[in-house]
Amino acid sequence: MSDLTNIARPYAKAAFDFALEQNDLDGWLQMLVFASEVAKNDQIATLLRTSGIAEKQADLFLQVCGEQLNEQGRNFIKVMAENHRLLALPEVLIGFVNLKAEHEKELTVEVTSAITLSKVQQDKLITALSQRLARKVKLNCSVNPEVVGGMLIKAGDMVIDGSIRGKLDRLATTLRS
Repeated sequence: MSDLTNIARPYAKAAFDFALEQNDLDGWLQMLVFASEVAKNDQIATLLRTSGIAEKQADLFLQVCGEQLNEQGRNFIKVMAENHRLLALPEVLIGFVNLKAEHEKELTVEVTSAITLSKVQQDKLITALSQRLARKVKLNCSVNPEVVGGMLIKAGDMVIDGSIRGKLDRLATTLRS
């Protein structure tokens, strides 16, 4: 997967730069989501792996995508096909989404708690994290009873472990030392 990420990075950057220049980030996001889903399809992926002819790959892909792609999107697919990179489209999408979030100063924060957070709790958490991180925060909440209490917050490389499980683990480590 790391190879695909490295392959996809320049394509994601090029698509993002063009979309930004055209003031069409959401349009390009929609096109890349659709194209990514097509590339993930087992039958299409098999055909892309076995067909070495770039024109054939591009034609197949464009037939499946139909009107979901505008002219620039079709050209983007043709360039990726010429370089035999269509299988990297899901990674291109991830890179594009990350560039878009960075541009819009957005950050998706993973929050794991022992119980479901109420709307009020989520709003307070969004406010506090937005101030601390200087970004617009979106929460992705999940429930895991093993947390016991409190919550585990992951925002990019930053992890805030305010869970009772984390505190118990740290206490156990301290006692063993």
